[in-house]
Amino acid sequence: MSSATPSLSPGLPPKPESIHKILIIKPSALGDIVHTLPFLAALRSRFPRAAIHWVVARGLHRLLENHPLLDRLWVIDKDGWKKPGRLFTTLGEIAGLWRGLGREGYDLAVDLSGLFRSGLITAASRAKIRLGFSDSDEGSPFFYNDKIVGGGQIHAIDRYLKLAARLGCALPNPAEIAFPLPPFAENPPIMAELPARYLVMAPSAGKPANRWPAERFGQLAARLELPTVVIGGAGEAEIVAAVVRHAQGKAISLAGRTGLTELMAVLKRASFMVANDTGPMHLAVALQVPVFAIFGPANPVRTGPYGGMHTVIRRETDCAPCYRWQPCSHWRCLLDLEVDTVHDIIINKLNRIAQS
Repeated sequence: MSSATPSLSPGLPPKPESIHKILIIKPSALGDIVHTLPFLAALRSRFPRAAIHWVVARGLHRLLENHPLLDRLWVIDKDGWKKPGRLFTTLGEIAGLWRGLGREGYDLAVDLSGLFRSGLITAASRAKIRLGFSDSDEGSPFFYNDKIVGGGQIHAIDRYLKLAARLGCALPNPAEIAFPLPPFAENPPIMAELPARYLVMAPSAGKPANRWPAERFGQLAARLELPTVVIGGAGEAEIVAAVVRHAQGKAISLAGRTGLTELMAVLKRASFMVANDTGPMHLAVALQVPVFAIFGPANPVRTGPYGGMHTVIRRETDCAPCYRWQPCSHWRCLLDLEVDTVHDIIINKLNRIAQS
């Protein structure tokens, strides 16, 4: 094994033979993890003999289990750490993580989250190179000894790939960017309940302000030719039920019935997807399913579906993007987006694809 020391020289990436163990810090969320997959592919190509580990939140680790490009997952109970009643358990888990990471002897740690918590994890790794964005939030750059400007007005995928470029990775043409997913069963039992052909709708979103009204999703489903499969977590059952209720018998609910691996199977077989800015939308992109993404206060430049085969549907307003959590007093960016408009955009795009 080479004893070369990783390079920290400005502008000079570390040599592949100097990097034996790498840590990726990107615990959540679903869409962010999907956005990190092209970075993982570039990293593995540049450092083919290195062991690559990933710090990921419990639950979301299912998306990375048995990934052929990864050697180990460090699964953290990020949601549990927020609960005051688990304080002593949380402190024990954090201390165990700190000790465990410190014993690994990482040559390189890359923080793609850019938060105080992820910065602390980067420091805990004791990696020789601790790389992140100089314009990250919450003081995380303090924990890095190598940093670059990410930029706020580019897509998250392109932002992450800037870190890959800093490490000397060869970057693919944007049209050729791939999302390497681990193997998954493409025909789980739930698929037997679905029609032979269908579209998928994802009417929820992490931020309430990003949710086009559920009844409009339902009215859209009633007008589209294919039957609709509506997805969502158990906590989103009411939103999904509202879609089904307005779909005039043309939609079925899978709310709370799909884990990540089942969700991948459902998405992969879909003809297309209509969704808000949400994690499953990015998972559909990774599976090369055409996406129609409805955007309001969020910025599609930064988090829209990546690639030319997908379509962003939004109402141009002078106040968006605003990144609000809750809808504002007028919420014009989504309330002014009518079902007719969304329907016509979808039909026109599908017709163009059919004629090409």
